[in-house]
Amino acid sequence: MNSTNRTVVVTGIGATTPLGGDSASTWEGLLAGRSGVKPLEGERFAELPVQIAATAAVDPGDVLPRPLARKLDRSAQFALIAAREAWADAGYTAPAGEDEKIVPERLGSVIASGIGGVTTLLDQYDVLKEKGVRRVSPHTVPMLMPNSPSANVGLEVNARAGVHTPVSACASGAEAIGYAVEMIRTGRADVVIAGGTEAAIHPLPIAAFANMMAMSKNNDEPTKASRPYDTGRDGFVLGEGAGVVILESEEHARARGARIYCEVLGQGLSADSHHIAQPEPTGRGIAAAMQNLLDSTDLKPSEVVHLNAHATSTPQGDVAEIKALRKVLGDDLDHVAISATKSMTGHLLGGAGGIETVATVLALHNRLAPPTINVDELDPDVEADIVRGEPRELPQGTIAAINNSFGFGGHNVVLAFRTV
Repeated sequence: MNSTNRTVVVTGIGATTPLGGDSASTWEGLLAGRSGVKPLEGERFAELPVQIAATAAVDPGDVLPRPLARKLDRSAQFALIAAREAWADAGYTAPAGEDEKIVPERLGSVIASGIGGVTTLLDQYDVLKEKGVRRVSPHTVPMLMPNSPSANVGLEVNARAGVHTPVSACASGAEAIGYAVEMIRTGRADVVIAGGTEAAIHPLPIAAFANMMAMSKNNDEPTKASRPYDTGRDGFVLGEGAGVVILESEEHARARGARIYCEVLGQGLSADSHHIAQPEPTGRGIAAAMQNLLDSTDLKPSEVVHLNAHATSTPQGDVAEIKALRKVLGDDLDHVAISATKSMTGHLLGGAGGIETVATVLALHNRLAPPTINVDELDPDVEADIVRGEPRELPQGTIAAINNSFGFGGHNVVLAFRTV
C-alpha cells in the first residue's frame, strides 16, 4: 500500500429504503427477513407486464418540508434524508464550519445515482405536452441532473473539498464509496459523505427493463418475486431509496472522539468488456475486481467471514458471481456467510451499493449476517454458504466483510470492511 494512504473508517450511517425510513428500521427489516416488495397502484401501471416494485417504506414528501421537496427530484430527496441521518449519527450537529469539528475545505460529498432525475424528466415532458411551455418547472434542470443528489447534500453540509457523482449503472453507489475512500487516503478530505440513491419507479423504466426480460413478472406473489439463488428466479424487482455512510480518516475520527463502526479496507475495480447488459458468464471480470482488491489491500481471504452479494435474482448473474468468488477465494469461500439483501429490498440500481454498504457495516458491527429470503430450492450451481431462514452470528475477533456491486456496461466494484 502507498505510504501516503491513511486509514479510513465509517463513523455514521443513514438510509431510507423499502424496509424503513431510517437505518434502524431497515436493519430490523433485514434481520426479520421482511420483503419490501408491493403491488404498484395507479392507472399508469395497469397495462405494464410488471406491476410490482419495492417502493420506499416512508415517502420522502412526508419527511421533507414541502418548499424544499418540490425543488428536488425524488432521488435527491432520498439522498438528503439518508445523509442527514448519517451526519447526525456521526456526531455532527451543524454544517461544516458551524460545527467546529470539521472545516468546509476538508469535507466532501460523493453521492451516486445510476439514472439520475428520470422521474422529473419524464413527468416534466408530460407537463410540456399536456399543459404547454409556460407550465414546465424552472427547477427541472437542477432536479434532473445526475449530480443533483450529491450537490444538494454538499450544499446541506457546506462541503468544499469536492462534490462528485460517479455513474456506473448498478455499481454507482459502491463506486461512490470507493471514490470517497480515495479522497481521504490521498489527503484531499478528512470527511466524506458517500453513498447511492435511486428513484426510477416509473412506467417507462419498468416497461424497458421488462422488455429486456430483466425483471421478475411474478405479479401474483410480490413478496416472493425477488429470489436470488433459487431455481425459480426470473429477474430482479425494482426498488428505490438511498444509503449513505460518513467516512473519515481514523486520525480525524479519534481526535474528535467519534464512535467507529469499522474500517474501510479499500476497493477492487474491473470491467467485463463483454456485453452492455449481460454479465460475463464465467465471472472473469468479477474475479478480476476481487483480485484487485486483494492485491491493493492487506486483506487475506481467511479473514472474510461475510459477503453482501450483488445477487439480483437473475438466472445468469447470480451464478457468475458465485463462480468468481470460488475462483478467487478458493476453499476460503466455505467459511463466508453470504447474504443477498436484494431478496428483501429489491434492486435499487445506483442506490444498491449505498444501502448494501450500510447493511454490510451493520453486519460487522452487530456480528450478524441477514438472511436471504425466498430460496426454496437452491440452484445446484450455487456452491456456497447462503444464509437462509434466520440471521447468522458472525465470529468474534477481527473479521472482514465484502460488498459486491456490478452494473450494466460491465462495471465491477468490490468493497471491503474490517472490524476495529
